[in-house]
Amino acid sequence: MTSSRLARLPSRAVIAVAGPDWRSFLQGLLTQDVDSLAPGELRFSGLLTPQGRLLYDLFVAGLPDGALLDVAAEHRETIVARLSMYRLRAKVEIGPIDLAVAAAFDPAGAPVTGEGFYADPRLPALGARVYGPASEPDADETAYEAHRLALGVPGPADWLSDKNYPIEADFDLLAGIDFKKGCFVGQETTSRMKRRGTIKNRMLPIVFDGPAPAFGAEVLAGELRAGEVLSGSDGRAMALLRLDRIEGADLTVDGRPVRVDRPEWVPQAPAAG
Repeated sequence: MTSSRLARLPSRAVIAVAGPDWRSFLQGLLTQDVDSLAPGELRFSGLLTPQGRLLYDLFVAGLPDGALLDVAAEHRETIVARLSMYRLRAKVEIGPIDLAVAAAFDPAGAPVTGEGFYADPRLPALGARVYGPASEPDADETAYEAHRLALGVPGPADWLSDKNYPIEADFDLLAGIDFKKGCFVGQETTSRMKRRGTIKNRMLPIVFDGPAPAFGAEVLAGELRAGEVLSGSDGRAMALLRLDRIEGADLTVDGRPVRVDRPEWVPQAPAAG
């Protein structure tokens, strides 16, 4: 692990879920399969609206007697409240827990392993998540976010609650949706988009010279709208793009030329397959 880095992620917080019904409870809500989650395993998932739009991303970390939910810190209280709303008669305990969240990653993209490390299920190059006490960090969240952006992986800064569909945010390509698990909140719309291939937009990285355009800046293909800029930094940003308008097109933002830098893990075909 000589080349790996450890970054604390203050933007993330943890919820503990336990009780006899914790598996069946989460199984009926989240986009990812929980029934087969093993202790020490991490799965990427989402909590959707009944209409299938993405409310919150989360990681589910398996424990011997329950699970940890790794969520956006700013939404933790809201997520606890929303999960509690669904609890009804289920024998499940839900509440915040004081655990630090960290990411261990190799800037070169090699997988990272270690005791207490949960391998990131999205891409091996993203490394691992660590919960609770760990070695002193030698990197900050900005460094980790730069690593994620370099891999072309969208993050919470790229979607707004109840705006995007999870497939638009590449959840289907990043092990965030199990299409075989059965029902979950928002399942009907999500499965229909996958089955019919009606995926018109995806989050993809764009590259350019100079500082990142403003969030929401329009991406143009000639005079046609091709999408909008999301989060980014100098030279690189994520964008929500119309797949039918970006292939072979000369794209611009605020009059500046931009180029789509399609990651290897994103298929060339417009629809997810």
